[in-house]
Order: sequence, then structure tokens, then C-alpha cells
Amino acid sequence: MLRYAVFLLALGCSQADRVLDPSRDGNPGEILYRWLDAQLAARFEARRRQVATIRTPAAVAQRSRWIRKTLTEIAGGFPERTPLAPRVVGRIRRTGYAIEKVVYDSRPGFSVTANLYLPDGLAAPAPGVLIPCGHSRAGKAEPAYQRMAISLAQHGMVALVYDPIGQGERMQLLDSSGRPKTWGTTEHTLVGIGALLVGLGTAHYRIWDGIRSLDYLASRKEVDPSKLGCTGNSGGGTLTSYLMALDERIVAAAPSCYLTTLERLFATIGPQDAEQNFPGQIALGLEHADFLTARIPKPTLMLVATRDFFAIDGSWTCFREAKRLYCTAGFGERVDLFEFDDTHGFSKPRRTAALRFMRRWLQGRDEPVDERTMTLSTDAELRCTKSGQVLADGRGPNVIDLDVARERSLRDRRAKLWTTPEKALAEVRRLAAIASEIAGPEVEEVASESSGPQKLVLRRTGQPPVPALLHRPRPVTRGPVVVWVSSRGKSAHAEATARLVEAGKSVLALDVRGIGETRTDKGRRFKTASGSDVAAALLAQHLGRPLLGERVEDVLAAVEWLAREPRVESIEVVGYGHMGPVALHAAALDTRIQKLTIQRSIRSWAEVVAHEVPRDQWQNVVPFALEAYDLPDLVRAIRPREVVIEQPVDAAGKRID
Repeated sequence: MLRYAVFLLALGCSQADRVLDPSRDGNPGEILYRWLDAQLAARFEARRRQVATIRTPAAVAQRSRWIRKTLTEIAGGFPERTPLAPRVVGRIRRTGYAIEKVVYDSRPGFSVTANLYLPDGLAAPAPGVLIPCGHSRAGKAEPAYQRMAISLAQHGMVALVYDPIGQGERMQLLDSSGRPKTWGTTEHTLVGIGALLVGLGTAHYRIWDGIRSLDYLASRKEVDPSKLGCTGNSGGGTLTSYLMALDERIVAAAPSCYLTTLERLFATIGPQDAEQNFPGQIALGLEHADFLTARIPKPTLMLVATRDFFAIDGSWTCFREAKRLYCTAGFGERVDLFEFDDTHGFSKPRRTAALRFMRRWLQGRDEPVDERTMTLSTDAELRCTKSGQVLADGRGPNVIDLDVARERSLRDRRAKLWTTPEKALAEVRRLAAIASEIAGPEVEEVASESSGPQKLVLRRTGQPPVPALLHRPRPVTRGPVVVWVSSRGKSAHAEATARLVEAGKSVLALDVRGIGETRTDKGRRFKTASGSDVAAALLAQHLGRPLLGERVEDVLAAVEWLAREPRVESIEVVGYGHMGPVALHAAALDTRIQKLTIQRSIRSWAEVVAHEVPRDQWQNVVPFALEAYDLPDLVRAIRPREVVIEQPVDAAGKRID
């Protein structure tokens, strides 16, 4: 109990305001995650039953087609191919091979920096292997990726290593002096916020860069486009898995240190950076094994580490499922797993296994190989730009610019939809996964001091409990009730609450799931840049139920209860801080809310998209939202009911004049 009291004090919630009973509800800080875990477990079990029914080659082929189609849709689809505008900007001579420093555009003006490793003395076009980089700051210059590319070149294959966004020469968020504000997984997660809002996502940009890099590799006269391979480690293993599932040109694929199961991942280290999560992925029944299934019958080798933080038991579960389906299709020998007893990384054993695998399937040579003596290049030697950064050289847009352009292109579409408000609001419900009918909760009263607020727990079957404080004027009479939902919790606005009570209004202060008393500190690895609710938000999105929508339902359930209470004359809602969008959605969808006040909250998602370093915005992300609505659309939908917006802030929480 002492530990629990310290936990409450750390959240600014006094022991006197505690509502939930740990003996019944457990640690309040675990309530949201227990609920999410239960929902995920049901989905994982349903998927297992579904996959177990696949018993014929035709059924395997049908699932492969479905995986590719579904993965494309939840990645936001892909644009039309535009000219690559390739240019070779430098060349390095090495014994037995050369390195070309190349730049090409995956989208108009959106430059990709890469190194092409070319073997000497090619008499005919050779196999080409794409190497997506893992999350190294140096990108293509990272020694492990150089070694992989050099080994391929030394054995007669062409290798292309390219910089991902947020790494190497492609940092997307630079300060005024041209230095990166952040990089790697942190940048990927930050840019994922705006990208998801406009219907794309970090994975969308990463995958398209990879597809266009394959286009460039296949376009080279030194490469046989019918013999393409792909291998990468960690984040590069992620991209290898995506590309091998979506691009049928990849004959041989060897993803390293990534494939496990989402079920084990979530149970161990939790959801990772934005590119590793697709909206609705678990709800649709897509697991890591499906990246392998989508390739059947093409050859695939899983490279894994016994002591990786990507759970090894999950890797074997993933492999067993894929192996069974490969066997069912009649190609069981074309999928394999290589495990080495070391930790996460593209270590020599895995690089060597990838090299031998590419030789077997792309060159028809099945024999032992080993890494030869090689000379590594410095980052400066491999550099393709003058400054070391594409954007600092003034070349093209960054991802934020692309998201902003897409948001602007969606405005006419949104305006057309809102000519029929009923249809538009139905789309709001669909995208935010807010039920059209929400049952009122069972309201449990908790013993409290006679002079203090009434302590309540709002309980709905199958949903997390919502602790609340009900402040009433004395004597208690029929009158208006203000539902107060704040990112700071139900106890944080004592003075404002007192003023409302003095004015004759009751105040029902809610801790919607994951807020106040039920706040959790899980997901702290994202906290410095993106907020402490990132992990919960990502898990909710996997379920196809954005966290915002779940919190809106908590508010609407409270409204449903109040609407039935005879002493309630009218209902108002106040949303403070990051709960502003939650309150706004509730008021737009329930006309029984007669007045809405939003305090210290963002004005629009379009502004979030345009902000390079948004803070604590993941919890309110609704994927694809800006294809149908922005927050001002909801404000207009509430009229002629009253809406008050006080002290708005930007996406980083800074007050807007």
C-alpha cells in the first residue's frame, strides 16, 4: 500500500482522492495495459485458429494475396513511380571492386543517398542485393553494412546500401545550423504522428524508399533484374521483411534480428518505433509470420540471435508457422532459420549466412564461404552530399513537407464530405472506432469524507473502470453538471472546480483510461520526444481502436449515466490539455452535451502535422483522420451549441497568442 501511495503522489493524486481499491482492481497504473493485453490475447488466439485452417496450396496462395493487399492498404497505399533522376556523384576504387556514391529521388525532389558496390570484371549482368540499414546513426557507412556489401561484391554480386530517413545523410529534422535535432527511432516515431494523421505513416515512407531503391538497383546495366535479393539487420530486418512481402522482384530474402511474433514482442519489450506498427494490424490478423507467408514460394532465410531483445522463442514460433505453410504449398525447403548464440546485430555469423544464402539462390553456388580481408571506408569517404546532409544542401522537401502537402490536398475532400454532416460524423465514429450506442455504466459509490467530493467508479462490462469525483453544491438540488476531463487527472483543478460549484454547478471529474489515477509509466523509452502514452497508443491502434476513441467512449458513458439522473438539468463538458480533442469528439457526437469548453489544447491536427517535434500527441492520433475530418470540423458540427476555446497551444504545448 505504501508503494501505491507513493505512486499516487508522483502523479499529483492525493491519497484522499484515491477512488479505486487495489484489492479489487489491482495496481491502477496497470489497468489500461491489462485491458489492452486481454484484447490483444483474444485477437492473437483468433488468428491462430484462422491460420490453422489453411491446409491446401490454394488456401496458402489466397492468404499470400490477401496479406500483400492488406499490408499495402494499411501502409497508406503507394504513389505512382516518378523519374529516379539518378546521379553518380563520386567513385572509390578498392581491390576487386568499386564503390559508387549515388543519389536518386524516390519521390520528386526527395533524394536518397546510397553506395553501390560493383565487382570488377563483370562479363555479364550479375545478381543485385539491396541492403536496408538498421538503426545506426551512420546509416550506409555503418561497418556491419559495409562488410555485408563488400562481401557480396567480392563474391561477384552488386550491392546497394542506402540511407533511411533519419539516418546517415537523410536526417529529416535539422536545426538552423543544419545539425540534426534528433535521429533514428526517435525521429521515426515523431514523424509517424503527422504521417498517420494524413493516412500514411513512417513505414509508408520507408517502404517506398526501399521499393524505389530496388528500382534503381534493377536499372543498372551491371545488374540482372531477374536475380534480386534483400538482406538487412534490425530496422533493416524490418524493412527487408516488408519489402520481401510486397515486392515480388525479390527472389531471395534474409531478414536479420527482427522477425519474432508481435505477441511475444508486446509481452517483453513492447511495441517499437512507429515504422514497426501498422494501424489495425492485429485486428486484421497480421503477424510477423505473414511477411514470410506473403513470399511463398520464394526462398527466405530468417537470421536470428539467441540472446536478442526480439524474443527468440517468438522467432521459432514465427518460423514454424511459415515452415508449415511453405510445406503445405509444396516448397518446404525454401524457408529456413539460422540462429547464432550472440546478441542483437548484423554479426559475422549472420552476415556469412546471408552471403551463402544469396550465392545459393542468386548464383546457383552452394558452398561454404567466409568473409575475406576488406578495407572499410570512413563516413566522409562514402558521403554523397557536400554538407553531409541532403536537406542542409538545400535538396528537396523533408517528410514533414510531404505530409503538409498531403494534408492540403485532402482539404477539398474533407469539405465535400462535410456537406452532409450526418455522413461525416459517421465517418468520425468509424475512424476513431467510437460505438454508435454506448451503454450507461454501473456507478459504484466509494466511502468518502462527508465534506469532500463523492467518490465514484464507473464500470462497464468488458471495459476498464473509470474513477471519478463528483463535486456538488450544498444543498444538493437539480441543476447543471460539468463533466471535467483533464490530462492532469481528476484532482488537478481544485480552484476551477470550486468556482463552478459556487456558481451552482455540479462537477464530475473523470480519470478516463490511462489518465490520473490510472496513468501508467510504461513506454518511457519514447517519453523524452513523444510522450509517455506512446506504447498504449500503439497497442490500441494495433487493435483498430485508437486510444482517443476509447477515452471518448469513457466520457460518453458518463454522459449516458448523467442523462438518466433526475437531478441533472443540463450537461457541459470541459476538456483540458491533451483531453481537449477527447472532449471535442464527445460533444460533436452527443447532442445532449449543451456546452463545450476546451482549455490549453491544440486547435487542429493540420497544425500537428506541420510541427516538427510534437509532444505527447500520440495518444490522440486517429490514423487516416485527415482524409475525413480535422478538429475545426467537429467544432462547426457542434454549433449552434456553445463552444469556448481558451488558451490554445501548439503541438509542442506552447501557448498560442
